[in-house]
Amino acid sequence: MQSVKSGIRNISLAGIIITLGIVYGDIGTSPLYVISAIVRGMHHLETDFILGALSCIIWTLTMQTTIKYIIITLRADNKGEGGIFALFALIRRRYKWAFILAIIGGSAILADGVITPAITVVSAVEGLKILNPGIPVLPIVLLIISGLFIFQQFGTEKIGRSYGPIMLLWFTVLGTIGLVQIFSFPQVLLAFNPYYAYKFLTYYPEGFILLGAIFLCTTGAEALYSDIGHCGANNIRISWIFVKATLILNYLGQGAWVLSNGEAIARATNPFFGIMPHWFLIPGIIIATLAAIIASQALITGSFTIISEAISLNFWPRMRKTYPTYIKGQVYIPGINWFLFINCIIIILLFKESANMEAAYGLAITITMLMTTMLLSMYLRLRRVA
Repeated sequence: MQSVKSGIRNISLAGIIITLGIVYGDIGTSPLYVISAIVRGMHHLETDFILGALSCIIWTLTMQTTIKYIIITLRADNKGEGGIFALFALIRRRYKWAFILAIIGGSAILADGVITPAITVVSAVEGLKILNPGIPVLPIVLLIISGLFIFQQFGTEKIGRSYGPIMLLWFTVLGTIGLVQIFSFPQVLLAFNPYYAYKFLTYYPEGFILLGAIFLCTTGAEALYSDIGHCGANNIRISWIFVKATLILNYLGQGAWVLSNGEAIARATNPFFGIMPHWFLIPGIIIATLAAIIASQALITGSFTIISEAISLNFWPRMRKTYPTYIKGQVYIPGINWFLFINCIIIILLFKESANMEAAYGLAITITMLMTTMLLSMYLRLRRVA
């Protein structure tokens, strides 16, 4: 078992593909709703406004995910393990009061574990409305979510082997359909110029407000750090090059589609599904749903791990735990599973559409990253790096 673990953490093509399935589900499904959320928040879809939003996305992924997490945070591991509680463990002797930050961050991750299955699966299944506006989305979503949580008790060892190849296919699709769409409006490449991000935030009153929607592009960045123990930092760093490239291509493609089709069409259709060829819609929706399930699985498993770590730190009362597989870190906590399931169902029934969940999702992510940033700054100060 130890040799399997070390094999996954060593740099290899197989390790990189496995990393795609374990780490990048959440951030990889962000294109399902980010551009759609931005378009809904804009009063007028001007070219400079769209370019500014895209520029903010590109530089948020660069500064927040690449620099903060990939370059800096991945170095702050606790004997090969990552995550907000592992980071707290590194500084708790000097900053005992920092347990407050760790608990707040851990709570936000739990909230993420509730909202992620809801928003990602709903966003993916909503693509069916393009084919037939009368298709009932909620029953399909509730069926998928119920199956996902019920299946947790049996472990994910066997089907988990398919997560990496599925996410490899997903990111390839993201990059391909985005690249094809860029040719329809190549001026969208101007978004790489950070001046458009500056202009977006200073010239347009609603630009700063829309930062909440833009920040959704970094959902799942915390998983890059918390999954060091499963995949290894080097596999995460190398695979991020491919992931970031495909994400940016897809965001640019969606932006090109919005600018090419006009305001009325862009507001009526989710740009993510709008950039897909009509013949690819059904396969695209199926792949998107599978990616959403994998993203949800990662957050659910992460929630079990967070509670397990909280119990060991005496932050949480003891609960019954089982180990359905021999994979390291594959813990199952029945009480937490059903807690997440019930709250996820409540959120779906309450909000009904993915658009109504985005603000709560963004808040949970922002709190988690803020707590991680504060703990990381203490760690760097302790190490005399800052």
